[in-house]
Amino acid sequence: MQRTEERTNKIKRVLENRQLDLTVVLENVHDPHNVSAVLRTCDSVGIYEVFLVYHSGQKFPDLSKRSSASAVKWVKLNFFDNVEECFELLRKREFKIYTTALTANSVSLYSLDLTERIALVFGNEHTGVSLKAVELADANFRIPQVGMVESLNISVACAVSLYEAFRQRYQKGKYSSPQITGEMFETIFSKWLEK
Repeated sequence: MQRTEERTNKIKRVLENRQLDLTVVLENVHDPHNVSAVLRTCDSVGIYEVFLVYHSGQKFPDLSKRSSASAVKWVKLNFFDNVEECFELLRKREFKIYTTALTANSVSLYSLDLTERIALVFGNEHTGVSLKAVELADANFRIPQVGMVESLNISVACAVSLYEAFRQRYQKGKYSSPQITGEMFETIFSKWLEK
């Protein structure tokens, strides 16, 4: 009985902290360890849904045997087979879209206002985000580094970026005012209780 009550209270607390105006887009990320790690971080910072774009023959990896695959239960997944449709939906929802490519016009992660409606786009392990995604985005950012290697593993880059978003949002009080309320809260709460 006590465990049921604790679980119910935890689900309520988690839902009250879910951020509807912060999301992640993964483009052709094929390593299941990386996808699982990203989803775990998304859950950790309160992201409600993630957008997954798999094109050019890439497929969503099997997460069933991964230790962090349980995060899949708590983050809504939206699948697309092209960047254009995914970005079009995000724009309809008034998201600003930021890609993570190493380009000359990249701005620092720390110069972004991550308290706005933001979608952060991360590309696959070998080629990064596609040129099409960079073209269609509002801006492109980089994580400042001072080492010899120019890039981080995708799951690490995502974690660093999302925790900067978490820091900014926490300081602004965005976690103290629930974004999921009313009928939407009740619907998701009921579904989560069954998981």
